[in-house]
Amino acid sequence: MTIALERPTEAPTSAGERLPLTGSRPRRANWVGGWTYTGMFSVLLVLAVLVGYLANGIASGDVDWLTLISDPTWSPLNGAFGALAMIYGSAVVCVLALALAVPIGWSAAIALSEYLPPRLAKPLRLSVELLAAVPSIVYGLIGVMLIRPFVASLGDVPGGDSLLAAGIVLAVMIMPTIVAVSVDALAAVPGRYREAAYSLGLTRREVVRSAVLPQARAGMRAGVLLGLARALGEAIAVFLVVGRADGRLPDSVHGFFSTLVTPGQTLTTKLAGPEPTLSGTSGPYFASLCALGIILLLLVAAATVWGTRRTSADRSTRRGLRTRRVSARGRIPRDRITTALRYGALLLPAALLVGMFTILLVRGSSALNPAFWFTPSAGAAGGGVRDQITGTLLLLATTAVIALPLGYGAGVLIGTRTSPKTSRVLETLAVAVGGTPTVLLGLAGYVIFCTTMGWGRSWLAGAIVLVPVVVPVIALTTAGRIRGMPAELTESAYALGLSRAQYIRSVVVPYTWPATLTGLLLGLARAAGETAPLIFTATVFFGAPALPVGFVDAPVQALPTHIFTLTQDSGAPEAIAQAWGSALVLVLITAALLGLAVALRNRFEGARRWNT
Repeated sequence: MTIALERPTEAPTSAGERLPLTGSRPRRANWVGGWTYTGMFSVLLVLAVLVGYLANGIASGDVDWLTLISDPTWSPLNGAFGALAMIYGSAVVCVLALALAVPIGWSAAIALSEYLPPRLAKPLRLSVELLAAVPSIVYGLIGVMLIRPFVASLGDVPGGDSLLAAGIVLAVMIMPTIVAVSVDALAAVPGRYREAAYSLGLTRREVVRSAVLPQARAGMRAGVLLGLARALGEAIAVFLVVGRADGRLPDSVHGFFSTLVTPGQTLTTKLAGPEPTLSGTSGPYFASLCALGIILLLLVAAATVWGTRRTSADRSTRRGLRTRRVSARGRIPRDRITTALRYGALLLPAALLVGMFTILLVRGSSALNPAFWFTPSAGAAGGGVRDQITGTLLLLATTAVIALPLGYGAGVLIGTRTSPKTSRVLETLAVAVGGTPTVLLGLAGYVIFCTTMGWGRSWLAGAIVLVPVVVPVIALTTAGRIRGMPAELTESAYALGLSRAQYIRSVVVPYTWPATLTGLLLGLARAAGETAPLIFTATVFFGAPALPVGFVDAPVQALPTHIFTLTQDSGAPEAIAQAWGSALVLVLITAALLGLAVALRNRFEGARRWNT
């Protein structure tokens, strides 16, 4: 018997197009639509609340914007609020970080994509991803213990706190972002360009230069801008090594080089310090700090939006093979030298990862003792980290429960219920929320939950401020998976008469849940290392029970803030030993989350399963 199925007139041809509103179960369809819109609304709400909080703070006092951006003097006691030295410090550390990370990151990405076979490129790329997952507080600890002494010996600076130390730490932090995005851009270049170039007798260096880079350059620049956005928003790692000295500006070229090896201040370190909690909630002092937050947010948003725009990439695909007049003399030696340099750049991230884990294993050997995991802390730097692990897991579990439905709903909305143009806009907003400096999330949470709502230090407030860190990752991975769905799945579902709710439940959910779970684990891996939001909202160094007994005035202890407090007492050997052990525990937890995410990605990559 033959059954003819009539295709609905509004059936989409791909998963990314708008779906029809017809169906046999309108109530469920409305519920699904409300859920997906709620997920995206939560993303937009974060931006609205954050901007509203900063704008309200600015309105609570007079801000002289011209003085703020042109005067280097910051002295609240004298009523002077000039941020030029902080803007200068932020610019210098970011330029230093990019100058170190971009050449190495681009060379490593080219080696991964163009030189190595897939069986070797895959584990090396995994090492880069692991390097990206190292919590920022661990980078800060390594900066305090290793980079500061190096700068101290280099510039004869007591302690080694300096803009140079901050730039080196940031370079290591943003390099994995540059490598990962650049590899994706290089992989997107069609193979026919390489084949055409090789058929002309070009060497590998000339193929990369003439055929590959012109097509991938826009995407590689996007990786740099996204790395810049992270560098601009990083607070804790810079806080520990920059010195936090106000008013330092060079007066000459020689003075510029002198300021590199002397303490300085950045926008994020000013906001991560004690001043936001001492300035009250109104007046010119608080308003000036909120103005610093607006400046920082605008800089990060500009770098993020510019890095994620697609117009340049679209134009680059129309460029043909670029031919250059090359000299036959020395072509082979130049190709060999370039190959050696790119392999060397590729080995650097792997060497950094191995070196970092070696240092953690050697200096944090106390964490290899099971008693360290299951013993509560004693005094300032004794005992184990049982309560800190419990508090961290509680924060992550609560964050996951809140973020998973919101992130998945936002991802389904981006992937199935919007036009391509609207989808790009929503995707950019999600990336912007994900790139928001977490110190601003912490400050907003402190004012809204801890002060205005009277919660005090609360583990629930800490989990809520971590939700914006996780939701965009879930939404973007889910939307990407939906866009990769074969068109025939969508067409077949609607040809069978499935309503939108049935389509999402029977086709979208089974197909996308591995990517959603992967995004959740990746987001939690990042949230596990966040320090700034928890300092303001949720944690104390000691005195909190392992499990809170309520929601209000119920702080917890957590590994990131525990390491942060111990690291500042760098002169006490017991505190440093405890900090290294705690850092190893945190890295192992983060690595476990990332390992699960990578395993899921590899296991379900290309899976095409659906239910009816």
